[in-house]
Amino acid sequence: MSPLDHKETKSKIADLITIKHFFQVPLSYDKRSNKKTNETITLFARELRSLKDEDGKPAEKPYILFLQGGPGFESPRPESAEGWIKAVLAMDYRVLLLDQRGTGLSSPVCHESLAARDTNAQLHYLKNFRADSIVKDCELVRATITGGRPWTVLGQSFGGFCTTTYLSFAPQGLSGALITGGLPPLSQNPDQVYLALYPRVLEKNALYYKRFPQDGPLLKKLVAMLESKQEFLPTGEILSRRRLLQAGLNFGFTGGGMTALHYLLERAFRPDNDSELSFYFKSYLTNLLHFNTNPIYALLHEAIYCQGQASNWSAERLLSHFPQFNEEADPPLFTGEMIYPWMFEEYNCLKPLRAVAEKLAEYEDWDSLYDPSQLSKNTVPCAAALYFNDMYVDRELSKQTASQIKDIQLWITNEFEHDGLRRNGDTIVPRLVEMLQEGP
Repeated sequence: MSPLDHKETKSKIADLITIKHFFQVPLSYDKRSNKKTNETITLFARELRSLKDEDGKPAEKPYILFLQGGPGFESPRPESAEGWIKAVLAMDYRVLLLDQRGTGLSSPVCHESLAARDTNAQLHYLKNFRADSIVKDCELVRATITGGRPWTVLGQSFGGFCTTTYLSFAPQGLSGALITGGLPPLSQNPDQVYLALYPRVLEKNALYYKRFPQDGPLLKKLVAMLESKQEFLPTGEILSRRRLLQAGLNFGFTGGGMTALHYLLERAFRPDNDSELSFYFKSYLTNLLHFNTNPIYALLHEAIYCQGQASNWSAERLLSHFPQFNEEADPPLFTGEMIYPWMFEEYNCLKPLRAVAEKLAEYEDWDSLYDPSQLSKNTVPCAAALYFNDMYVDRELSKQTASQIKDIQLWITNEFEHDGLRRNGDTIVPRLVEMLQEGP
């Protein structure tokens, strides 16, 4: 297969040669659908090369395709060769940063772009933005970029989920697979995921209040204020108790996590009136979570786990198994990376998507994302970093998956949090590449 169309432009950013690639690819790869459509979407990828490749025609070098976490987030926008990118360029790879379909410059999904479709059409459209379609996109891109040669994939978080799908259904396209914080459970719905992850969030709450015990009374005061009167964010959205406590989503990051929230809470109230919230606090809190700008994250967060079953708002249903999160909790407990129906009532850009969110939660006919039989006879060299304290991808579920992938090599470490690749990629990726080269 090859993309329907391909355009590229070349430029230079600092010490990088960058080539922008645009492709036209099918919206749907489902040949079983009774509703045939020729609709296409744009796919964008940014190729990075070392400056030493600028003069003359360099020898063909292997590619590393990077698949970003999410779902629903675009690839990094590098300003120079730093971190893991610098490390792999030094190892004579070329890097391809793919904006997965629906993100960045790849026909981004947003409330404006979906507004022209009715609810059923939105459902039909959004069903095509999971890992199975992303892998098929990758294969089309590979056919053009490499001339058909296999490449190595580096998958971070949800990108690791996509990499496992790649190993399941298109292993012929891979010369290697590197996964950081992203070995997915192979289960058919997200219930097992949240039963494992809610306790992880409780652990992070305990750690937060151990580090910052003075924040307990402060959060209690904030919550009482939000329950006694309406407070509005600069966007006009209601600042509710449950929205405030969603800030715990960031507790699994080394950078911008617990400490950043603590510093924000220091400025919760106006300096001249400690019974009024400060504009600084409300403005910063508005931008802390990205559900308005990256709606795939909310719309498909549970669907990325589904195979032949509906999610039925899994995180909401299973919250009742953990009464520690009740409204009387003292101190108040933050939630984590969970999606709840109420978000489609409170986030401005999610409100018009409430009907399709309900349909996605009820939808059962999801295709398989993984093939355990293929994984059990895998021949692609694989290495994965599992973060011992990961709040988003449970290590025990990841270990179960690893046990089903033939010859995968595991590095289980407590040195890094979920953002290890972003902060310490120049250490992590070379080690994983070395593990690939050494073999099991």
